[in-house]
Amino acid sequence: MKLPDHFEALGARVALLSDAGYPDYAAFGVLALAALLLCVFTGRRLVERGVARRIEDLRLSQEQFRQLTDNIQEVFWLIDTARQTMLYISPNYERVWGRTCASLYASREPWPDAVHPGDLARVRQFVTTSKSSGTYDEEFRIARPDGSIRWIRERAFPVRDATGAVYRIAGVAEDITDRKLTDTALKASETRFRSMLEGLEAGVVVHSADSRVTAFNAKATELLGVSAAQERRQQATAIYAQFGEAISWVEPELLTVGQEKTMGFVAAEPGLKNFRFQLTDLFRRSTHILSPEAEKVLAASVDPLSGISDIRSQLVLTDIPWPEVELAQGKVRLDNQGYVVARQSPIREERKKVFDAVFGTYKTYEGSLGANLAAQVRSDIFVAKSRNYGSALEAALAPANIPTGVYRTLVAEANRGLPVLHRYFEMRRRLLGLPDMHYYDIYPPTTKLDRKFGLAETRELTLKGLAPLGKPYVDELARATSARWMHAYPQKGKRSGAYVNGSAYDVHPYVLLNHSDDYEGLTTYAHEWGHAMHSVMANKAQPFETANYPTFTAEIASTLNELLLADYMLPLAKTKAEKLYYLDKLCETFRGTFYRQTMFAEFELAIHETAEKGEALSGERLSAIYLDLLKKYHGPKVVIDPAYATEWAYIQHFYFNFYVFQYATSVTAATYFHEQIRTRGAKAVDAYLGVLKTGGADYPVDVLKRAGADMTGPAPYQALIARFGKTLDQMEALMA
Repeated sequence: MKLPDHFEALGARVALLSDAGYPDYAAFGVLALAALLLCVFTGRRLVERGVARRIEDLRLSQEQFRQLTDNIQEVFWLIDTARQTMLYISPNYERVWGRTCASLYASREPWPDAVHPGDLARVRQFVTTSKSSGTYDEEFRIARPDGSIRWIRERAFPVRDATGAVYRIAGVAEDITDRKLTDTALKASETRFRSMLEGLEAGVVVHSADSRVTAFNAKATELLGVSAAQERRQQATAIYAQFGEAISWVEPELLTVGQEKTMGFVAAEPGLKNFRFQLTDLFRRSTHILSPEAEKVLAASVDPLSGISDIRSQLVLTDIPWPEVELAQGKVRLDNQGYVVARQSPIREERKKVFDAVFGTYKTYEGSLGANLAAQVRSDIFVAKSRNYGSALEAALAPANIPTGVYRTLVAEANRGLPVLHRYFEMRRRLLGLPDMHYYDIYPPTTKLDRKFGLAETRELTLKGLAPLGKPYVDELARATSARWMHAYPQKGKRSGAYVNGSAYDVHPYVLLNHSDDYEGLTTYAHEWGHAMHSVMANKAQPFETANYPTFTAEIASTLNELLLADYMLPLAKTKAEKLYYLDKLCETFRGTFYRQTMFAEFELAIHETAEKGEALSGERLSAIYLDLLKKYHGPKVVIDPAYATEWAYIQHFYFNFYVFQYATSVTAATYFHEQIRTRGAKAVDAYLGVLKTGGADYPVDVLKRAGADMTGPAPYQALIARFGKTLDQMEALMA
């Protein structure tokens, strides 16, 4: 290769001509080229002596760069984003792709002739998306001229101009065919092994050399319950308790140093700066931190006390023989999963049959499950008293410095807003065409949407729907959703539901979906990516020590995404029926996430306060308390069969120590920010994004208050209830 003989500046494009007569950018990897290109892109003539010296530097570097590109397996490339033309491709392209570099330079679109037809649409999608972010990490197939198929992993990186805009994309492509073939063979082997294992009539448990359970079949689960999984869980809990015991002396020891001296150390030592908030919080909690010996005892109690929740799980998930009922769809076993599906039956008689069977079964075990939940309540009170708190509620809220008034204000305002909820139940009755409303009529869908949303369209609609959050947010989300952060579709052996794991600070969040190509799948996608973006923004803005955000703010970003998506979808609705569908889904959010979770919170508070007064809690007493709440929250026009009062036994969250109220406060805060963004625009967006960026660097109630959402007062809750009422107004207008 010789140094290009001339440069042709056409807008933002530079053609470097080589001996072969096509652009040759081998020297782009030399850092000095940046200075050369800058001169050309800004329209300057190459007459300055400094640039001339740079050219000479490039001449001396070319041979070294050619040696590099000729002797590594990867393929390097550089693309002009404006024209989508290839500026440079390293020689290994010809070996991997089986095509000449000259043919690629002559093409109007990079890769199109080579990409396997089955992957072409996806490749074009992430290449198009990368124009703004400049980043992706994807795997795809290519078809070589000889008919062979190769797997490629390609990573792209942005090259930005002085304004920060992406004007070049550089990338590395590698042939991963051997790895793919190995993975396929391993998966096939695993499939054969699992098939053989599940085909055996005997129960089989496979142990490793160090006695760890590595596999077991369904028959083993049937014969042994889930003993292997139980043992692993117990071992993990025991190890966690041992860890707690081992470090239990740390906080009491730090308190002996004293706050003034400790904060003096923080001021004097830059390395301690990131621990300022945790140390300040330590001294806030000082009156509830015990002696090293007492702390060790409390840490050791984690293991036995956690067994209470485990007993409930064992009973409900394994030991209770759940009935089977014959429905129009066939015979259904009414375990947790079967119940959730069956209660949505469009046939009213079937819904009643399902409720009678499920809660009749819970009634059979009311005594045992009641004694177990009472034990959980007593354990919460034990920990609270041990740490000198006035109540179990105060103890549960203290770690995040949440005033108990927040909890009580939520319950009080939800109670004041019950007429709006009762109005919604009447709306449901009308939509279902029923003469009256029973508790088993809560779950069947009242509206229907036949429209399908594939994964690509789901992503596109989510990005468009979240546009009010600003271009930087949407660009970051576009980059994240085009990368390999997500497993989208169900597959055998995959966990159900949808989750985000963002706990690894220096790694991007991982998103697990079981995507369905319907509106539910669309909203779940937007919801989970709200969680992921919360982690992304907190991790960027905060050091490791303060990046992890508390549960109190954890559901705000996800819920706000759903509200913004609904705003975007409503004007696109082509029929009244479609509009009713979107509005009804909003109403279900308010019913299920605000009112129902607050009802759970009120029940949890009631049973703890009952025990704290020295009164007994039996299964029958728990059902009586729960029945009163069911009647109050659902109103006089919804018939509540007393047999359904055992629903408390179905709710696992009552073992999580005042956890559920945070779902209701999160949807409240999200609704507040949604209204602020809609009316105040950019200033409100900045305030909201500031909440996400704060992570765990401050107490959540204080963070929200600075952003305008005072969760200690009634205003945010009243605003949500008002929004619920307006949504019902819209539905009634459409039904008129």
